[in-house]
Amino acid sequence: MLTRRPLLAGAALLAAPRLARAQAAYPTRPITMLVGFAPGGGTDIISRLLQPALQQELGQPIAVENRPGASGTIAALAGTRAQPDGYTLFMTTVSASAVVPPQMHPPPFDIYRDQTPIVLAATVPLVAVVPLNSPAQDLKGLIEYARANPGKLNYSSSGVATQQHLAAELLASRAGIQMTHVPFRGTGQAVNEILAGRIDLAIDTFPTYLPHIRAGRVRVLATTMPQRVEWLPEVPTIAESRFEGFSAPDFNANVWYMLMGPPNLPAALSERLAGAVNKALADPTMRPRIRDAGFLPGGGTSADAAALLRRDAERYAALIRNANIRIE
Repeated sequence: MLTRRPLLAGAALLAAPRLARAQAAYPTRPITMLVGFAPGGGTDIISRLLQPALQQELGQPIAVENRPGASGTIAALAGTRAQPDGYTLFMTTVSASAVVPPQMHPPPFDIYRDQTPIVLAATVPLVAVVPLNSPAQDLKGLIEYARANPGKLNYSSSGVATQQHLAAELLASRAGIQMTHVPFRGTGQAVNEILAGRIDLAIDTFPTYLPHIRAGRVRVLATTMPQRVEWLPEVPTIAESRFEGFSAPDFNANVWYMLMGPPNLPAALSERLAGAVNKALADPTMRPRIRDAGFLPGGGTSADAAALLRRDAERYAALIRNANIRIE
């Protein structure tokens, strides 16, 4: 072994310039962006909004590939197992990359060691909506109905321990009500069930329901961030909704979307990709389209993205413990 070490060291030295040249030329072939939810949900929407701008900036085609299931962790797991060459990325969510994996037994991957945060793409509020045939005209009516009919009211999500699930459980705990959770493999199917009147409530990403709100196909009751959203200034937040038996002034729930890479992604590639996303988000023609779709544009550095990942992982782990949510 002693005689091999100089040879191995020499091979590494010879490979280093080739690796540096490959990184400098990146990208030289198409890129795949994995999405852990079905078409029609927020993750898919923001990915496809950014896709053409990133293709133009990077000079290569970007294929958005939907791999729904397991609260988004199927695509995230595939992303963590990809080669760290920048040609397989994944657009992920706070649920799929910060909240769900640590609660699984065993965890499919380590959220800090096995993925590389690249850049925050966008943030969205959640919105509480009911079908048009719902007896609830406002949040107060929904809670009163749920109190009078324990367990009868059902709500949808795109998976166990996703933000939709956690937001509904947080509302239930603050209101002292019991609701039945109905998880789907993605929000697209859940939307269809709400529109058909077979699901009683959804607390889901704002862009997912924005077209249906604008078209009058669902009734919106409240939003979930501390401040009212600019698109629906007349709709109250859950935090400001106060009536007999209900007060939740600190209620705050949102979903972020983050571009991730596999572990050990070289810093040069991460910076190149973060710069491309930041440029797309700042584009005067792209930015209004993103906001019009209901997203708050993200941006920043890879370090900013990593800090957000850690902060929310710790915050939601405490919520899951308190709500006794289990992922089988």
